Order: sequence, then structure tokens, then C-alpha cells
Amino acid sequence: MAVAHRVYAEALLEAARGHNEVDAVRTEFDDLAAAVEESEELRDFLRNPQIESQTKRSVLESLLEGGNPRFVNFVRLLVEKGRIGELDEVHDEWERLLAREARVLELELTTAIELSDAEANGIVQQIEQASGRRVVASRTVDPDIIGGIVVQAGSQLLDASVRGRLNQLRQELTARS
Repeated sequence: MAVAHRVYAEALLEAARGHNEVDAVRTEFDDLAAAVEESEELRDFLRNPQIESQTKRSVLESLLEGGNPRFVNFVRLLVEKGRIGELDEVHDEWERLLAREARVLELELTTAIELSDAEANGIVQQIEQASGRRVVASRTVDPDIIGGIVVQAGSQLLDASVRGRLNQLRQELTARS
């Protein structure tokens, strides 16, 4: 995540909050980000440095006509600053800011085999009880961890996998010799 993405997302959040329009802005930002993600043509158009800013601005203004003024101005600013091609990254940071405000903890659970929904929900509930926060977890499977679980929340990593324990033992043994 680039600092610029966070700065733009924070500025939009402050402007939306100042006018009590966070939900309206969130809806419009989600819609535009989804449109860019779904349309390769739109994404390529916004990221193409050979297309003039004024052209991009005109297209986006027509797409956002009648939209929330704070959000429309935000999109204009991204175009003016040459950051409109990074809309999806700014949107990701916007979502992280909103999740932090809502005290949502985003996790990635990695296991050697696919967890059932009941198993995953049980783990999520335990983490919610321990953290006092709502947890949103994504799941991945990595057979190389052999067994156990790896939980990643942002830059924090809890490695309770067999592979992690073996690596730890290997480090202890080599440090003693």
C-alpha cells in the first residue's frame, strides 16, 4: 500500500464524514470500483497515460452525473493528480479505513486442508471473543504447512502450523550447535 493511497482515502473519509455522507460516498465508491474491476476497457482507459486528463475527467463526470458532490470532486482530484489509474488501490485503502473504524479485524486463515464452514466459523468466533472485535476471515489452503493453521492479520502473523514448528525446532538446534 502506497502512502498516497492512504492519504487520498483519508481525505475522502474526512470530507464524507464532515458532511455526514459516509454511506452515500461508500456506495458510489463501491459502484465505481466494481465497474472498473468488471470492465477491462474502462480500467485500461483510466490507466492509459497517453489519454489526456481532460478526456478521462469528461468520461468519469458523465458516468457520475448526479452523484454525490464530495465523491465527484474526489474523482476529479484523482484525475488531476494523475492517480485515477490507481482507483482500485485507493478503494482498498478506503475499505481498510472503514473497517478499522468499525473495529473489524480482517484475517487470512491458511490451513493444510480445506476447512468446513463450521470449523472456520468456530475459529472466527474464538478470535472474536479474544479480540473483542468483529472478524472477517478469508481462507486459503497450503498443503506445505503440513498441518495446523497460520493466521495473518495485517503485518502480524501467528504460525501454529507443523511447518512453522519444524522451522522453529531447526533454528533452535542450529543455534545450540
